[in-house]
Amino acid sequence: MTEEITAQDLPPISESSAEGGIPPVDTTPGLEEMLRQAELRAEEHHDAWLRAKAETENVRRRGVEEAEKARKFAVESFSTDLLAVKDSLEAALATDAGASLESVKSGVEITLKQLVSVFERHAIQEIDPLGQRFDPNYHQAISMVDAEGEPNTVATVLQKGYLLNERVIRPALVMVVKPR
Repeated sequence: MTEEITAQDLPPISESSAEGGIPPVDTTPGLEEMLRQAELRAEEHHDAWLRAKAETENVRRRGVEEAEKARKFAVESFSTDLLAVKDSLEAALATDAGASLESVKSGVEITLKQLVSVFERHAIQEIDPLGQRFDPNYHQAISMVDAEGEPNTVATVLQKGYLLNERVIRPALVMVVKPR
């Protein structure tokens, strides 16, 4: 007795069993795996961004501190050089009242030479415009006077001006020849 097997009696045929019984391999990662990878990359980028932000803030803070130190101690060298001038002035004042006018004058001249030397070392230049054409960038006119000479030239210097590295720190106070 042979039993007859019908199609209904057989298990359903899948594609894998049709190809020889090997189950199919899913070569594309699942959505969950793709999401996990994207989250890891996002965390890495966020971490790198936070580190870069912190480094930028540190650089900015150090820059501000260095600029403040530079501003605070910018005149240190100038101040040190002026101490010798102050010492000379104090020594002149400490001399006895019987010192001759000539010795006091000599001491003041030496002190002035020290001061001029300090100015030269620190790029401070004198503006003495007597006889020069009036320049409002370097001179401040107090008045105009009738005098011999070309109009708009400096007739009298009331106070010398000064430049620091080619920049006016005090204009010369002058009187200017009036135009006729």
